Amino acid sequence: MTMHASEEMAEDALDIVDIETSILNGRLVKSEKDDPRGTRHIVYGAGSDSKTQIGTVGRFAKSSRYLLITVYKVTEA
Repeated sequence: MTMHASEEMAEDALDIVDIETSILNGRLVKSEKDDPRGTRHIVYGAGSDSKTQIGTVGRFAKSSRYLLITVYKVTEA
């Protein structure tokens, strides 16, 4: 997780369980291939309360780990 993602998580009053739950039970809404650092994947899913919709943006790093770039509460439908 990047420092930016950690800061955004705190700003939106989310915790790591919310983020993990939203990724594990969410859906891929978009993949953006225009970044030279690698394809970014946008995933929407419900947090641990099953109500709060959370968006995450991440990419697979060279180490084959998934790097979370940012996280946010989804406010649009």
